[in-house]
Amino acid sequence: MNEILLAVVAGAIVGFFFSAIKLPLPAPPVLSGIMGIVGIYLGGMAYQAVIERFFS
Repeated sequence: MNEILLAVVAGAIVGFFFSAIKLPLPAPPVLSGIMGIVGIYLGGMAYQAVIERFFS
């Protein structure tokens, strides 16, 4: 939980400063970015499941 809070705070600070100096936010479009992160997470979980199931 602590990592999540730190990530949110860091993201808010970066977003604030980028907006203050009139730069585009360093993030992908909202929905596609979130789905990309979810896909990466699910792929990592699937890899771990395959390794544990078949190679241990």
